[in-house]
Amino acid sequence: MQGALELAQELIRRRSVTPEDAGCQEFLATRLAAAGFQCQPVRCGSVTNLWARRGTARPLLCFAGHTDVVPTGPPTEWLSDPFTPTIRDGRLYGRGAADMKSSIAAFVVAAEAFVQERPQHAGSIALLLTSDEEGPSVDGTVKVVELLKKRGESIDYCIIGEPSSAAALGDMVRVGRRGSLSARLTVRGVQGHVAYPEQVRNPIHLLAPALAEIAATSWDNGNEFFPPTSFQVSNLNAGTGAENVVPGSAEMLCNFRFSTASSESSLKERFEGVLKKYGLDCSVTWTLAGKPFLSKPGKLTAAVKQSVRAHAGRSPQLSTAGGTSDGRFIIDICPEIVELGPVNASIHKLNEHIELAAFDKLPRIYLDILRSLLP
Repeated sequence: MQGALELAQELIRRRSVTPEDAGCQEFLATRLAAAGFQCQPVRCGSVTNLWARRGTARPLLCFAGHTDVVPTGPPTEWLSDPFTPTIRDGRLYGRGAADMKSSIAAFVVAAEAFVQERPQHAGSIALLLTSDEEGPSVDGTVKVVELLKKRGESIDYCIIGEPSSAAALGDMVRVGRRGSLSARLTVRGVQGHVAYPEQVRNPIHLLAPALAEIAATSWDNGNEFFPPTSFQVSNLNAGTGAENVVPGSAEMLCNFRFSTASSESSLKERFEGVLKKYGLDCSVTWTLAGKPFLSKPGKLTAAVKQSVRAHAGRSPQLSTAGGTSDGRFIIDICPEIVELGPVNASIHKLNEHIELAAFDKLPRIYLDILRSLLP
């Protein structure tokens, strides 16, 4: 659809490495205001958010996304400047091309086309944008959701533009996500010379059997919507750097990606139970990045399936795989959420890109969903 490619290029030029927005939202707000949207910036610390709405009636369909991007890595290892949108071999290259400035461009172009086609459309359209999705996610979408809750506003349908597709546009859409629970475990021992084992308590040795049991534990079997909960160690640190010193402590960072078959409390209890079993002198600090969520199947899912078949020629698989998304916050005020966006094979990598064909198909998919749900 005309205009989506050019808008994506304009957004990619803006160096909005999280939590920076680099003027993306102000630029988009000006454009949305011209289409009749009421635009409200929501600034929280160093994070820029935008709530833009057209209409006051129900149902409300919201497009959600983020203008921030991850760091580029070594720019010299890119084939072209990561913030200079470059077309070659049928693709658009640049940081944010797939995650997720192209989806935002497609949102905006689809909304503009719909408003021009149906200026007196039913219901309302909104965009919720943040510059804190790739960061800690504490001053972004969650803050806008809190604001909407205080005002008594809720959302009926939400489309998040995360790059959900696996191999081809529309082959997969997300209807939920696993929860993310992280632990920082510190095991205390007694430091000393390696030549005098009777005078030391090696925290690595003490942790090893407990870790072996934790790593071998089956936390749950998942369910029809989610795979089994997984546990992974992401970091293990100990030692002074000297080969003849037993460390006095060891620190382990680990993470659970958990389904609705487990809870935050059950995972903590079982994990800490193993530590207690082995008599470790330790402490654990927990961080819950997000609870698992599952969207209610309904009109939105049906509209997405129909539109993807019409414009991408395939029936999407409904999935809950992958990491977390801001859907974990939006689910509090919206029962029906899908994540629908471009292919994710290049996200967060060098030479991030999107197929040019997506700039015709993706806005048309979004436009037909608007037509279906806001007749």
